[in-house]
Amino acid sequence: MIALSLAEIAGIVGGQPHDVPDRSAVVTGPVVIDSREVRQGSLFAAFAGERVDGHDYARRAVEAGAVAVLAARPVGVPAIVVDDVVSALGALARAVVERLGTTVVALTGSAGKTSTKDLIAQILERKAPTVWTPGSLNNEIGLPLTALRATAETRHLVLEMGARGIGHIHYLADLTPPRIGLVLNVGSAHIGEFGSREAIAQAKGELVEVLPEDGTAILNADDPLVRAMASRTKARVLLFGEAPDADVRGENVRLTDDGRPAFTLHTPTGCSDVTLRLYGEHHVSNALAAAAVAHELGMSVTEIADALSGAGTLSRWRMEVTERPDGVTVVNDAYNANPESMKAALRALAAMGKARQAAGGRTWAVLGQMAELGDASLAEHDAVGRLAVRLNVSKLVAVGGREASWLQLGAYNEGSWGEESVHVSDAQAAVDLLRSELRPGDVVLVKASRSVGLEKVALALLETTEGEVAVR
Repeated sequence: MIALSLAEIAGIVGGQPHDVPDRSAVVTGPVVIDSREVRQGSLFAAFAGERVDGHDYARRAVEAGAVAVLAARPVGVPAIVVDDVVSALGALARAVVERLGTTVVALTGSAGKTSTKDLIAQILERKAPTVWTPGSLNNEIGLPLTALRATAETRHLVLEMGARGIGHIHYLADLTPPRIGLVLNVGSAHIGEFGSREAIAQAKGELVEVLPEDGTAILNADDPLVRAMASRTKARVLLFGEAPDADVRGENVRLTDDGRPAFTLHTPTGCSDVTLRLYGEHHVSNALAAAAVAHELGMSVTEIADALSGAGTLSRWRMEVTERPDGVTVVNDAYNANPESMKAALRALAAMGKARQAAGGRTWAVLGQMAELGDASLAEHDAVGRLAVRLNVSKLVAVGGREASWLQLGAYNEGSWGEESVHVSDAQAAVDLLRSELRPGDVVLVKASRSVGLEKVALALLETTEGEVAVR
């Protein structure tokens, strides 16, 4: 963060200093919410959570080097006391971003946000110092924490924005007003909360509504609900996708033998070939979105293509491919799941398994619940089970309760009988089954909503092997 005195911070957030011997003391380090992450010069923001109250760790934070604590009550150490710590954190982020004048790139969408954000970050980092959202910290706490990592040297601030309801993205965009706003897609994620895809589109489109006239709205030409957002912005519109009229588009899209996407990237300045290190055709759209952002910020098509071809996965448990010494490949995509990302992952699994099937390798889909689907849950889980069969996935392991039974039922009704699909109660049961059944050449996909915790399956499969494993 840029250096600010405690007096300046108190003025920005409308807080009162308590137990502050020197109001001219300067915060030079990061703003953190975990006392274990405090560094010399930090500001510690104390939040009262369901299980842990950060105020109880205030003294520990100061002893570790924090200049002061942003708190909702006096804590016996130097503190700036405010009515609401979340609002204060947002106000501080807004003030810092305004002073820096860095270019803010904001993105949202139902699926692919984190993967696309990681691609954008890796491309722009080649051009100039860039700060981006770590993992999926895309809410009213994570976003300002990311913004407050920016310094005077930062030229690009790439922020992922999530939404749990109408107005959420508008609030986040007001904290860190973007000049470039990217909307990836409108899918079924959180449809149980929003009620319809049209309501989801309404929420996601709030991003383009806040863009300035000299800003740019980057929209998915292949998604009708996203394309229609062009009418909701006063900013210039740049389209990406595989549609013929997309400004930044992909042509000759194909998969390599091991399931990596390749395509020809076209921008208004020329074309260049791209082969991604990521797995699955769904990453083509993510890559084109990232390319559109880079083009808007002045990078050449060859620079963009080179950066895309070299970019990897920055965030854990998202199509994280690891090959064991015994020839079994584990694909850990267990961070989260919705109908669109689940189907994309299954298609990626099928593509990865094609080259191995001739040598006797099999594909395993270890799947669990997709949360927050509301009344659509039964139909969506059934559809995923059916798709696994249509893609000729060798083995479906449905893990969990009711929703898992719906996955298996869909597979059964599509023609998966005998041992082609199985329903197990929990992650440990899935691990036990896989340990007894896996053989060299098999590819195992593990995917479910975050609340299911299926990453335990992938991690257990890797922990049981001897020697080094290769993350690809």
